[in-house]
Amino acid sequence: MTAPTIPRILLTGFEPFDRDPINPSWEVARALDGEIIAQARVCAVQLPCVFGDAMRALDEALAEHQPVLVISLGLASGRPEITPERVAINIDDARIPDNAGRQPVDAAVIEHAPAAYFSTLPIKAMVRNLREQGIPAAVSNTAGTFVCNHLFYALMHRLARRAAPGVRGGFIHVPALPEQAARHPGMPSMALETQVRALREAIRTAMTVHEDLRENAGQLH
Repeated sequence: MTAPTIPRILLTGFEPFDRDPINPSWEVARALDGEIIAQARVCAVQLPCVFGDAMRALDEALAEHQPVLVISLGLASGRPEITPERVAINIDDARIPDNAGRQPVDAAVIEHAPAAYFSTLPIKAMVRNLREQGIPAAVSNTAGTFVCNHLFYALMHRLARRAAPGVRGGFIHVPALPEQAARHPGMPSMALETQVRALREAIRTAMTVHEDLRENAGQLH
């Protein structure tokens, strides 16, 4: 009799971009690769910071791992907190070129698809649990219009249309690392060990909390 296969959690991070030698989203993901959290195994995959290519690499990872949960990570330089994203929008509008020199302007992520998708992660429960552990966290209402939002939208579009009910997914932005902030005086940062601990807790929350909290996490601006 074949032993049951342990469920898999797909955790993605991006390669470095904008001439930076490191990307904390990938450093966090690979630090958690292979860990068992809430009786599921984390499988980390690095994605290219390239419009279109990131989407295709995501498709390959989804097909290979058949995950029960997908969390994609990205760097948000300037943010001081771990920020689960609320919504992905169907627009690519790049302020800077991606790693292949692509710089789309006012282009749809996916033609003739919905204007937006909400995360299916328990983002408010994640934020509360992280804060209770002394880790700065907040719900974010914008994932930008660069490759992070591109990937987030593609992920949610695929999960909405896959014949795999119950698979949850979303996107979390992480702050810069101290070594990055050292090159940019005044930039907020968070130690890698703290970010790894934060994502471990975020994954545990996503695997165990099935109905998100109903509490205020809105913004005036």
